[in-house]
Amino acid sequence: MGYKVVVAGATGNVGREMLNILAERGFPVDELAPLASRRSQGTEVSFGEKTLKVRDIDQFDFTGWDIALFAIGSDATKKYAPIAAKAGCIVIDNSSLYRYDPDVPLVVPEVNPEAVEGYSKKNIIANPNCSTAQMVVALKPLHDRARIKRVVVSTYQSVSGAGKEGMDELWDQTKAVYNPTDDVKPKKFQKQIAFNVIPHIDVFLEDGSTKEEWKMVAETKKIVDPSIKVTATCVRVPVFVGHAEAINLEFEEFLDEDEARDILREAPGIMVVDKREDGGYVTPIECVGDFATFISRIRQDSTIENGLNLWCVSDNLRKGAALNAVQIAETLGNRVLKKG
Repeated sequence: MGYKVVVAGATGNVGREMLNILAERGFPVDELAPLASRRSQGTEVSFGEKTLKVRDIDQFDFTGWDIALFAIGSDATKKYAPIAAKAGCIVIDNSSLYRYDPDVPLVVPEVNPEAVEGYSKKNIIANPNCSTAQMVVALKPLHDRARIKRVVVSTYQSVSGAGKEGMDELWDQTKAVYNPTDDVKPKKFQKQIAFNVIPHIDVFLEDGSTKEEWKMVAETKKIVDPSIKVTATCVRVPVFVGHAEAINLEFEEFLDEDEARDILREAPGIMVVDKREDGGYVTPIECVGDFATFISRIRQDSTIENGLNLWCVSDNLRKGAALNAVQIAETLGNRVLKKG
């Protein structure tokens, strides 16, 4: 016996990826309902070998459905998630709406799988920010061994993190560079993204940080350990899919780079590719379509007493969004619902 599963936002980048990953991982689905706004009603989406028609979320009755994967943004989630939760359907939400709610667990299954058991307070589980998700997968096994005091992270985030509009803008601006008659001014991003980098993701806060940077701080504390100090600089780069991060760690205890490499090799969800030679590391384009978080460039930081540097790359549409949501559903099934 399997689950009755809803995918809300099934026509978007993340929603379609959720459908792909549910099929790829063989999640036990008895029935699946792809939902979107009324203007997408009747649109066809693929689920494994099946083709399904999208339903209008406004008219959908969540009663009797087990799990709903939401990829519809905070505004729509604010309207529909409570409706689904009240009907008894457990919502796994990809937006930022519930991440900082103390009554809603924020879960990365490789890091804090036990947290799913707190879903019952609101019948909602939150999926973390894409840049946080891949980082905490790398942090957790090292933190368990030597206790992380401080994290300094600089991100290199692809345009797919800003949705289809971000991907279209990079594509159009790139073409315009070679065809000067085209004048493609920034719309989705604050400045030209083609052949450029932009140190600005989300809105600015009073302290000078951006909300994306604040998210990494707050979410790391909630998922891993509230005592960890985190400072982040988040940068949008002209890459279509795949986020990269340069991470500097300061530990309470000394951790040798070779031991760190061994720990990460054994950790769930991680692939270590760390050869000190040309090309002996992973870049964003190489991680697209993969489930893993890739770690490279592991080395001591000699400027502090107990420091390490590493390079972390992952497909943000997968581990940063759709894959993590499906993994939460799997964890929920294994630990709580126990069907399928």
